[in-house]
Amino acid sequence: MARTRAKDYDDKRDAMLHGAARIFARDGYDRASMNQLATELGVSKALLYHYYTSKEALLFDIIETHLQELVEAVEEADRPGAPPQERLEGLVTALLEAYRDADNEHRVQLSGLQLLPDTQQEELKALERRLVAIFAEAIRQMNPDAFDSRPLLKPATMSLFGMLNWFYMWFREDRGISRQDYAKLATHLLVSGVKELP
Repeated sequence: MARTRAKDYDDKRDAMLHGAARIFARDGYDRASMNQLATELGVSKALLYHYYTSKEALLFDIIETHLQELVEAVEEADRPGAPPQERLEGLVTALLEAYRDADNEHRVQLSGLQLLPDTQQEELKALERRLVAIFAEAIRQMNPDAFDSRPLLKPATMSLFGMLNWFYMWFREDRGISRQDYAKLATHLLVSGVKELP
């Protein structure tokens, strides 16, 4: 008979992922051991191995879960029929909200993806491409003629991600600008430039 999954399996897994992301972000993936992870997570090594057969499997799950959450948040917020600037601002706001309490996961994604085997990297990059494609289409709507005649859409889209991906490095809750205000600012900066494209 197959072993049934404990009712709190997902909660324990989520706590392990969040804690492991904190440790990987703080110490670096290479320097963290499964022994250290188990100790700091407050679980036995046997229980950690019950969930994850290797440190690599844990790294993959941290990044995949994070990217899935980002994609889901952005897809849910997307309003293709809205005015272009409103649509883009909604996407930016959703992404910044999805980054809330995920600084460690975001840091691990940026630094750890290339440490995984090629097949796993490709799976994760497919999620990244899904996310980028939604933003790219919203940006294209701002000035279709400029983007359809020249290869500028990818640079413009990645410029926006450059503003958003490093947000966690300097942003502090309740100090200065809010997430919503930064979403408006980042959107305005991009839209102003895109609309000026000849």
